[in-house]
Amino acid sequence: MSGFTILGAGVLGLCVATELAGRGHAVTLVDPALGPGTQGCSWWAGGMLAPWCEFENAEEPVLRHGQPAIDWWDRNAGGVTRKGTLVLALGRDRAELDRFARRTHGFDEIGGNRLAELEPDLAGRFDRGLFFAAEAHLDPRTAMAGLQSRLSERGIAIAAEPPETPGQIVDCRGLAARDILPELRGVRGEMLVLRCPDVALTRTVRLLHPRVPIYLVPRGDGIFMLGATMIESDRRGVVTARSVLELLSAAYALHPGFGEAEIIELGADARPAFPDNLPRIGRAADGRLYANGLYRHGYLLAPAVAMQLADHIATGNKPEFWHETDDQR
Repeated sequence: MSGFTILGAGVLGLCVATELAGRGHAVTLVDPALGPGTQGCSWWAGGMLAPWCEFENAEEPVLRHGQPAIDWWDRNAGGVTRKGTLVLALGRDRAELDRFARRTHGFDEIGGNRLAELEPDLAGRFDRGLFFAAEAHLDPRTAMAGLQSRLSERGIAIAAEPPETPGQIVDCRGLAARDILPELRGVRGEMLVLRCPDVALTRTVRLLHPRVPIYLVPRGDGIFMLGATMIESDRRGVVTARSVLELLSAAYALHPGFGEAEIIELGADARPAFPDNLPRIGRAADGRLYANGLYRHGYLLAPAVAMQLADHIATGNKPEFWHETDDQR
């Protein structure tokens, strides 16, 4: 049994810890925040397990690895809602719906009657849409807590500092790892959490717009996650007024009931991404392994990255997401 110290307790660090511990390795999980959920882009995520929708503007590995991620989360954290995704567009943006359909698959094109059956509160508001029945969603905060709880049952807690003898280090620090991964860049996302008991939706809804597309993910009890902007910036912190206006305007266009919603949280963070927007696994100059660069696909790709890393540790074979610098080739 080998010993590993994992730096970072975001979604990727927790998934890596889960995979390594499940294969019999001794694991220490280190994060200065002393636990998932107090900050970071894993906390401010939509939790959409939507590989076919994401394939509309993502590379093929996102679709291929995103599909088994749904079952991985169900096995290891629970709380997955398998009710599919609805993709809609307002009348003036109907061309966006056609464009979206051309760039992906795995959907049924539905009319207003079927839409009303799926989401009665949207009855009469849209005459067509795309329904991705195999997609799912989860509450990221609950999922992270679930992974942490199962790790705790194995005796794995989250420490603030690495142990004196760390063993093999696995770096999953996200943007904080730019000290060893200078190609990482930040992609800012801004989100709102709303309470709107007057609107009942049971599945993720995406409303297309050529400039400000949104997603709305139900959390239950009238709570929704509304997001998200995509800004090439590593600026973290508070949400801008422009983003709040644009996101809320889009939600109101989806259903006017959101005009009475309470804003109970606003959040923004920067997702770590490499130039090709795909994750990487590799070995840094100081010998540590790293896994990073999930971009906007954190919950969709973290299981695949974690499994590939664990397979590499077991076999020495280089996984699909392996990356070598010029001096390593």
